[in-house]
Amino acid sequence: MSLREQLRIMVVDDMSTSRGLITQALDSFGIQHVATAADGPTALGAIIKSPVHLVISDYNMPGMDGLHLLHALRQKPETKRAGFILITGRADREIIDKGRQLGMNNFLKKPFTPAELRTCIEAVVGRI
Repeated sequence: MSLREQLRIMVVDDMSTSRGLITQALDSFGIQHVATAADGPTALGAIIKSPVHLVISDYNMPGMDGLHLLHALRQKPETKRAGFILITGRADREIIDKGRQLGMNNFLKKPFTPAELRTCIEAVVGRI
């Protein structure tokens, strides 16, 4: 069984269009197990119940932004080892540095292409 058949990914973004674009790209890569959430608290609850290998999260979300979600994931034994990719429209040095301090594995600046998303994912989990 290939990595793309086993890999479980959670896509977190408050914008349904962005979630859709990411899930379409993942589907085109042959990734079969993709869950989505519109906000950090929902994603966190779902990941605790059903762990994933990789979280792809938007930075700018109301209530719990992507870095707060990352911090919460890293605090729990059952979620602390999940890969984490932050997607942001503003790749400010401060945001990226904070993400790295919290254990972010990679980041991607909006807008991005499916090929850039794939490269970003492969840098975290290996060739898909």
